[in-house]
Amino acid sequence: MSASLTDHLVVPVASADDARETARILDRYEYDEVTVVHVVEKGEGVPDKLPLEQAEQRAAESFAAFREVIPNAADEVAYSRDIVGAIIDVAADVGASAIAFRPRGGNRLVQFLSGDTALTLVTAADHPVIALPVEGEGE
Repeated sequence: MSASLTDHLVVPVASADDARETARILDRYEYDEVTVVHVVEKGEGVPDKLPLEQAEQRAAESFAAFREVIPNAADEVAYSRDIVGAIIDVAADVGASAIAFRPRGGNRLVQFLSGDTALTLVTAADHPVIALPVEGEGE
């Protein structure tokens, strides 16, 4: 017997608005279990982008927004400079069947300058990666 691709999805979110929109799109599809993850960029001897308390508050707000749409989602906060690595680690830790994400906006220059996290996730993950459609696509 083979496992379903959507048995247990790990879904990374960056903010409350992102979480709400991602959950709204994901909820159009069939899935069994969801763990939403927020990565707090932290550590390795460089200054944090946000104070820890503020970053953890952002994570809590993101989880609450996601649960407005998908109330039974589990959550995980990861602390790392390596956003993609942290998402992959959470997927392994929770036994996820796949990682599902909503590509973030921005033109090609912005994506290039930011390291294009989506491309890195797709190419580095040891789990299947599902790109959810952005608003207006695939409807």
